[in-house]
Amino acid sequence: MIRQATPAVLPTTESWPTQGNWTYDDYLRLPDDGRRYEIIKGVLYVTNAPAYDHQYAVSKIFYALMHFIEAKALGVVLTAPFEIHLPGIARPVLPDILFIGAARALPDNARFFEGAPDLIVEVLSPSTIRVDQSLKLDAYEQAGVPEYWLADPKTRTVTIYALPIGGQEYVLHGRFGPDEVLTSPQLAGLELPVASLFLPTT
Repeated sequence: MIRQATPAVLPTTESWPTQGNWTYDDYLRLPDDGRRYEIIKGVLYVTNAPAYDHQYAVSKIFYALMHFIEAKALGVVLTAPFEIHLPGIARPVLPDILFIGAARALPDNARFFEGAPDLIVEVLSPSTIRVDQSLKLDAYEQAGVPEYWLADPKTRTVTIYALPIGGQEYVLHGRFGPDEVLTSPQLAGLELPVASLFLPTT
C-alpha cells in the first residue's frame, strides 16, 4: 500500500498539518528529496523512486503515445513529475503519463495544468497498486478525466476505463493482455501491441 507521509518522516524544522488537512501551500514546503508527493482530498501520499520494470513501461507507453499524438498533431504527452490540479479533489497529483489535447495547449512556462487531462496513465507498482486502482480511479472519475489506463508490468496487462459522453462513472473499455492490441476511445486509430509496452519475457 502506498505510504502516507506523516510529520515523523518530514523535516522537524517545519510544522505540518494532520492528514486530511493538507493544502497546496503545505505541498510547496515539502523537501525536494526525490520522492513523489501528492495530495488527494487533503491527505498527503508519498512514494519512493519506482523500480526498473515500472520505468521501462512508462518509457515505452510514453514513446508510443508521443509518436502517435505528434504525428497527428493532437496535443502533448507528458510524464511525471508534472503537476495536475483537480479543483476540489487533488492538488497536486503527478500521473505517470498524461495527454492534453491541442485545444488546451499550455503556455511554455506553465508549472501545472488545472483541470482534467484528456487521458491519464498510471503504471502499477507494489507500493501504489491500491491507490491507483481505487483512490486515483475515483479521483480521476470525479474530476471528469475522459480516459484512464492502468498498466500492470506484473501481469503485462493494460486496463482502460472511459467516461461515456455525458456520463459520470467510468465504464470498462477493455482489459488487454500481452497477446492483444489495445485501442483507445480518446485516440481513434491508436493500436498498440500490449507485449511491446513491457519488459520482454525471458
